Amino acid sequence: MPEHQGRGVDGVGVARSKEAVTRFLHDLHRFERRLTHRAASWESPWALQVLPAVESAAERTKLWWGAALALAALGGASQRRAAVEGVASMLAAQLIANGVCKPLYERRRPPADMLPHNGAEERPDSSSFPSGHTAAAVGFTVSVAFTSPWVGAAAAVPAGMVAVQRVQAGAHYPSDVAAGAAIGVGSALLVRHAPRLLLRLLL
Repeated sequence: MPEHQGRGVDGVGVARSKEAVTRFLHDLHRFERRLTHRAASWESPWALQVLPAVESAAERTKLWWGAALALAALGGASQRRAAVEGVASMLAAQLIANGVCKPLYERRRPPADMLPHNGAEERPDSSSFPSGHTAAAVGFTVSVAFTSPWVGAAAAVPAGMVAVQRVQAGAHYPSDVAAGAAIGVGSALLVRHAPRLLLRLLL
């Protein structure tokens, strides 16, 4: 095959690949919009009463600070360690999500016409991606679970409810919440292994 024909075939393959990726992303966005609308339309008493109450408790990380103080005050040495690591992971997750990722990627919140309620009036003006609430909740929960699995399992319940509420309220798309959860897990792993890695670098 002549060289110029080979380049043409390669060009067609690249164009088709780009078209496939574009189509996939478009379909994914449509699916995510439908999922967000369905979540926002959830009108059970649990969704309308319990989820907002948990989210309000977690606002400005009050719930996680309270859990950490309770662990430190009522538990032993391992619980105190879990509390310290949980707070460190929570703060790292918030820094990464709100201080790094949000300024890098400006994503608009779900449009108001997708929401069958007035939740759009109470949303912040910052980027939708990623969910800082979810990042903090998951960061704290996963970090605590490393040292105190039962406490981590208990914290996972309100953490999951916070993640669901952010979509139900129309504050985030599901992918925002998924990204926040990934940041939370990564922050917990970083806090867990950072001292060991630092010692390896120094010794």
